[in-house]
Amino acid sequence: MAFFYTRTVRFQDTDAAGVVYFANVLAMCHEAYEASLVASGINLKSFFSNQSVAIPIVHAGVDFFRPLFCGDRLTIQLIPYQLTGNEFEIAYQVFIGEVTDKCAAQAITRHVCIEPARRSRHPLAEDMVQWLCRWNGSVSITNNET
Repeated sequence: MAFFYTRTVRFQDTDAAGVVYFANVLAMCHEAYEASLVASGINLKSFFSNQSVAIPIVHAGVDFFRPLFCGDRLTIQLIPYQLTGNEFEIAYQVFIGEVTDKCAAQAITRHVCIEPARRSRHPLAEDMVQWLCRWNGSVSITNNET
């Protein structure tokens, strides 16, 4: 039903108070998004350099429930939801430790598929529809650290 991504908070993610800088939580969620694309067989270089179709983020938000510190091991749960034929939303939950632990933050990003040259909406490609179906209805775990 979801995609899970694990990551350790690094010093560079924190602010002067020693907690994760708010914008960096969204960056970590985007890492999870990229990892889910790769896990679905989507080539990131092709995906992000595609001249005919782009999928920009048109809305983002994050709510915090507890601080995140350097060295914390995070599990980010990602669940995408298709909203229309050219728009989807991704709901993220950020846990310190395992998913069974308390949620430290929740985030959301909304994406719209467009033709960049005309700045007009474009239907989602079949590989993105398959990605949406895969992570909305199955479970996978990935870890970018060895």
